[in-house]
Amino acid sequence: MTMLLQEESNVIRDMELDNVRRIKKLLMISVTGTLHIHALRLIRRELGLPEDFRESILAKYSSEFELVDLEIVKLINRDGVDEGLKVAEVEKWREREYREKWLSEFETKYAFPINFPTGFKIIAGFKGKLKDWQRLPYVKPYERKEVFRASTCGGIEQFEKRAVGILHELLSLTVEKMVEVERLAHFRRDFGIPVNLRELILKHPGIFYISTRGSTQMLFLREAYRKDYLVSPNPVYVVRRKMLDLILLGCRSTRELDSPRQVKESVGDQNRGAVVESDFVTSILENLDDNNDGNKENGEDTAAVYREEASAT
Repeated sequence: MTMLLQEESNVIRDMELDNVRRIKKLLMISVTGTLHIHALRLIRRELGLPEDFRESILAKYSSEFELVDLEIVKLINRDGVDEGLKVAEVEKWREREYREKWLSEFETKYAFPINFPTGFKIIAGFKGKLKDWQRLPYVKPYERKEVFRASTCGGIEQFEKRAVGILHELLSLTVEKMVEVERLAHFRRDFGIPVNLRELILKHPGIFYISTRGSTQMLFLREAYRKDYLVSPNPVYVVRRKMLDLILLGCRSTRELDSPRQVKESVGDQNRGAVVESDFVTSILENLDDNNDGNKENGEDTAAVYREEASAT
């Protein structure tokens, strides 16, 4: 285990420029261009930052970051950052949907990947509401235009969708696409999302996934996992996966750990849209009421819904 911990430390050091990029993107999401260092420290492990990130990154890259009152970090020259940093991860998915599945821009411009768990049942009429929500415009995480007011027509839905977009991007920036729910509260004011985050998350089970380990609730980005593997493994995830395998080794019949190559190759064998299933992930949907089955139907993924509508028109 000591060797794996050292390997993790080395990998994190090698990803220094990636860590600079992550912090810059988080500061760009902030409505003021600032973040409390304490908040970053709380999700340091999730972001893959070194323990001494304040000195090794924030102080080292003084041309990019400014320390204000020692406890707040500010992005210097916010308007002059690379345009590529202003592209949210979901935008890349939208581009693929538009290009590869021949979906219209109207259908993809504000849509999110939706992957309901196997066996998830929804009431009649839900598909129509989902289509309307997918088409609903919102102020994207890196846009600086005025945010929709909750008092305007459709303002609440658009305001909440912006919060969904920010949570989606935050999770996309983490190395394992997960973060502790309780720690999200430290970003609410800086990100401009004064909403009940738990309620918001539970309203979107096709996008987010909550698991419970003891008294800790972890929020996962559903699309990022197939079975219990990350779809796009990164070096930090691979070494942490080896740590997990080592911990679970005593409970397995095998005597060998999965190699990094096996971890990556196994991802390709997983079915798209499957539920994240592992010892430490418990679905929030397991106890859904199954009554009135005659008025319910199985959920469909976003692309299938769009294709059905396109054929009808």
